[in-house]
Amino acid sequence: MCMVLDKSKNRVLVQKREKYWTGFAFPGGHVEIGESYYDSTVREVKEETGLTVENLQICGLIHWDCLDDGEQYLVYLYRTTDFSGDLLDRTEEGAVFWMDIDELQSQPDEKLCPYFRTYLRLFLDDTVFEAHATYSDITKEENPFEFR
Repeated sequence: MCMVLDKSKNRVLVQKREKYWTGFAFPGGHVEIGESYYDSTVREVKEETGLTVENLQICGLIHWDCLDDGEQYLVYLYRTTDFSGDLLDRTEEGAVFWMDIDELQSQPDEKLCPYFRTYLRLFLDDTVFEAHATYSDITKEENPFEFR
């Protein structure tokens, strides 16, 4: 996932996602075979927004553990202020637009993708880098995030 920040206007690029997660979030996706996390992020941002991003800086890592089968997955978080190209209005993921960063932070939880407020902390707070959480598809049990 990547936060694209337009510093001159204090705004970030937001998707109003309609697939998988629903609500406001930053662009992102899955790594393809043979692709680095960095390259996958550049590709996903291009596919989902039309913009080309450069000089990504890693700003966080989220570690998920499934209590059912021990499966683990990682979410790498990047941010950048270097972008070019023409912004798309929407993709199959949903609408894409700029939003004032303060406005995004003040959105009610129901307008954000699940857990996105936790993700935002990692994007915006340089004192934390990693979050860890557990989940269960069977019992629907979730433990709150732990930050490091």
